[in-house]
Amino acid sequence: MDTTLVVLAAGLGSRFGGDKQMSQVGPGGQMLMEYSVYDAIRAGFTKVVFILKREMIPSVKETIGDKISDLIQVEYAVQDFTKMPHWYRVPEERTKPFGTVHAVLCAAEYIQEPFATINADDYYGPRAFELMHSMLIKLSASTEGAMVPYILKNTLNPSGGVTRGICRMVAGDLQSVCETRNIVYDVSTDTILADASGNAAISTGHEDVNKGKQILSPEEVVSMNFWGFRQDFMPIMGEYFDQFLRGLDTTAIKAECLLPIMVNDMLSQNLLRIQAMASEEKWFGMTYKEDRDTVMSNLRGMVDRGLYPEDLWAQNQWATI
Repeated sequence: MDTTLVVLAAGLGSRFGGDKQMSQVGPGGQMLMEYSVYDAIRAGFTKVVFILKREMIPSVKETIGDKISDLIQVEYAVQDFTKMPHWYRVPEERTKPFGTVHAVLCAAEYIQEPFATINADDYYGPRAFELMHSMLIKLSASTEGAMVPYILKNTLNPSGGVTRGICRMVAGDLQSVCETRNIVYDVSTDTILADASGNAAISTGHEDVNKGKQILSPEEVVSMNFWGFRQDFMPIMGEYFDQFLRGLDTTAIKAECLLPIMVNDMLSQNLLRIQAMASEEKWFGMTYKEDRDTVMSNLRGMVDRGLYPEDLWAQNQWATI
């Protein structure tokens, strides 16, 4: 069965300070998202759609698209304000994209098969793509979806806080996902605790005036924006985005319509069922400028251990695929 990988690469990257998706971090000058595409092809995905800012297309095409066009169908979608409902007028002051739901909708013309979404600036690992592909090909209704969550302790960033969707699971089905911002290791003695296994507890690192500081277990299951849906879910997603815009205050020029919030809203209304198969792999990514050296070191180490070739797209290694 044909399956599509949708790579979300149009974000502004404000904390990183530039187009982090385009940063060359692999031993051979690869972008981080090239490793995800490599793993996706190995797992059986047959199409990749890069969602980009328009000015990024030539560079992505030259850097990766032209190199993989014999291995997988490649498409390029642009996330911009031209792809909005006809009735909506974008505030003149707005420069920020409308979020990941809008990003996927911008690629609608290229999605004719079950699809998965990933962030371009995150490393997911080969097993995650195998798990997702196995779930995608079994989806049988527009109201069914899939996700590959991670273990929170495997997704923290020593450079600063991260946003993760804290998941509640029952018998392999996602029940809810709560976007939680600024998750960090808190070194203060009154918030770092030991759990039963001896690991440090994890704090969201900020004070909530109603609840105090929230402590999260290292074993929490979290979303990394690795979602999977059938192609006939797209109209449902479009309707959700339409309702988001209709309820948007005109002064909210930075508000975004995000995939995990959409999923949680639909789960709460019994409009969607999400099967989840967790990955034990360790995340790393390009959130802050300081992350670049860590990402480069991690990728160099995996190449040295034989997990990836130095040249991902050398023709001879694909001869038997």
